[in-house]
Amino acid sequence: MRLRHTLLFALLCAGLLIAFLLDIMWGSVSLPAREVLESLLGQSSDTTNSYIVLSFRLPKALTAVIAGAGVSIAGLLMQTLFRNPLADTSILGINSGAGVGVAIYTMAATLAPGLFLTAGVASTWGIIGAACLGAMGVLLAISVVSSRLQDLVSVLLVGVMFGFLASSIISILQYFSDQETLKTYLLWSFGSVSGTTWRQLSVMLPILLTALLCTLFLPKSLNALALGEHYAHSVGANIRLIRRLLIALTSIIAGCITAFTGPIAFLGMAVPHFVRLIFRTADHQILVPATLLTGSFLLLLCDLLTQLPGAQMVLPINAITSLLGAPVVLLVLLGGKRKPSTFR
Repeated sequence: MRLRHTLLFALLCAGLLIAFLLDIMWGSVSLPAREVLESLLGQSSDTTNSYIVLSFRLPKALTAVIAGAGVSIAGLLMQTLFRNPLADTSILGINSGAGVGVAIYTMAATLAPGLFLTAGVASTWGIIGAACLGAMGVLLAISVVSSRLQDLVSVLLVGVMFGFLASSIISILQYFSDQETLKTYLLWSFGSVSGTTWRQLSVMLPILLTALLCTLFLPKSLNALALGEHYAHSVGANIRLIRRLLIALTSIIAGCITAFTGPIAFLGMAVPHFVRLIFRTADHQILVPATLLTGSFLLLLCDLLTQLPGAQMVLPINAITSLLGAPVVLLVLLGGKRKPSTFR
């Protein structure tokens, strides 16, 4: 790895740590850095501040870290799998598929009370399972269609159509849902990292950490796949196995994150391109870890911007991710003829 890449990784790690601490410090009640550190170490004498840090802001910051990494790496996997720079879990309708799963699990309880919703960890597993199944269903359907279509733009259009189909199903469920359930779902759809509890994180973190760890072993396969199926076959790569693995990992990551944070827009599409521009490489040995770190950092930054110190209102996180992500995608489209350096 070149010195430049090492320095960039060091800056990313430092920025991630700073953003993590700031995300805990900033909010409707500003907390000094010393108080935050003492609360994290269990040495704070102020029980109120300690409760705010440990019960609310620390879970929120951890959710932003893991969700940012997951959404971003899912976007990178999709762009490599479909060899399309605009591929993303939201554009391809995967998030919508996860949303259908969550909608069925939550709003269908109005039609069949007590059948879908249970309390505690069982409900958490149910939401994750429903979201993952919905995401996997859409992704499998897109994969089947993409195997018959050579035009990558058509694959994106198919993903958009699946997204519209999922939205139609959700609209029908919303029509028959009661007011309280409908409001809960709408708030979820705005996107937020502040709603997760320690109980939910106890389920969410092991699943996502395992899935993200698996992606660290995929760079060689991703490099081969990015150069085309013929090249991948020539170097002995098992294309069918790689595709299945990418579909499974993306479904688990997108489904698990979407279940608790809602759909997070633009981050999955923008971060891989941002990383390619900064690191100037197409080598997934560098892109994968850099995408994980950059995604975590940017979602923490977005969460900071949703609620500045002293503000009582919290903006939907998608409003901020779109503001940051859309310009990156536009820059990629405008400079599309410039290719990042090869696997070095």
